[in-house]
Amino acid sequence: MKNILLIEDNDGIRENTAEILELTGYHVLTAENGKVGIEKALETRPDLIICDIMMPVLDGYGVLHIVNKNPQLAGIPFIFLTAKTERTDFRRGMELGADDYLTKPFDESELLSAIEGRLKRLEQMSGPGAAELNPSAAGRPSAPNAVGHISALTDLIADRKVHTVRRKQYIYTEGDDPTRLYFLKAGNVKTVRASPDGKELITALYGPGDFFGYVPLLENTPYTDSAVALEASELVYIPEDEFLPLVTDPRVGQPLLRLLAGHISERETQLVSMAYNSLRRRVADTLLRLHHVSGDAPSAGLIQLSRDDLASVVGTATESLIRILSEFRQDGLIEQTGGAIHVLQPDKLRQTHW
Repeated sequence: MKNILLIEDNDGIRENTAEILELTGYHVLTAENGKVGIEKALETRPDLIICDIMMPVLDGYGVLHIVNKNPQLAGIPFIFLTAKTERTDFRRGMELGADDYLTKPFDESELLSAIEGRLKRLEQMSGPGAAELNPSAAGRPSAPNAVGHISALTDLIADRKVHTVRRKQYIYTEGDDPTRLYFLKAGNVKTVRASPDGKELITALYGPGDFFGYVPLLENTPYTDSAVALEASELVYIPEDEFLPLVTDPRVGQPLLRLLAGHISERETQLVSMAYNSLRRRVADTLLRLHHVSGDAPSAGLIQLSRDDLASVVGTATESLIRILSEFRQDGLIEQTGGAIHVLQPDKLRQTHW
């Protein structure tokens, strides 16, 4: 049974959220402010922390700072739960190392999906070779510099210059030789590949906290797609000669490769879906996938892609996509506002078959 520490000063929210988590099968520790939360975390190291931002005694930013700096707590997945929705608040939390950011009011499925995603990612870090990086794997504190999921990569991006790219600006293009690893600090990026007839296929989407551009570095081959900023974004560049030696480091090589190669499984699933599933099922799967990813965005829960981009992800014509979206909207599964899509009933959307 996974232990979750819930730090929330509102009695009603704390009690209701704890009840939801306990009914789901988690063991829940609760704290009414950040100071008490840190004390409980040190007494019983939780598997995940959910923390409000605005609290008395010690706010959420302070809690996250202590968690990252304390060797006994470093590496615990951390989710902010807050009513603050300003982009600056989101960016500050992500820059401090938060793993996710949910805004109040939230629905149960959003909360549980975020928790399951973070715990699953942590489990991927467990296994042979991961003891130094995942404190729970060996039942003891991690190495002194361990922060987040991969301490060595965190060290690589620390104190580096942040590069700003404009919306629709190309970061690299198909056929270029790779020279660096990219870390997306803020914004959203897509990678695309052109078909022989000139159509664009989106191969992946990246949000704040994601690394990309690493596969060509590992394979020592030119880029097979192009990376384009979907909005004004902030990037950190990590030179090839600093990244590649990390891969061969026996302490971090296996968990690093396991984490960075996680997108391959997702791509395979996407290809199988395109080959065998109905268009309606493919659109539903894509919306659910993007709905989950959007938990790391300032406007959590909203899918803000153009209809052309969304159609490219699904692998269909824009007109066909619009028809399916209209059907989902009429069925009450989604809501469309100002070009953005909000998934209203993810559970029912998962049950879509035809």
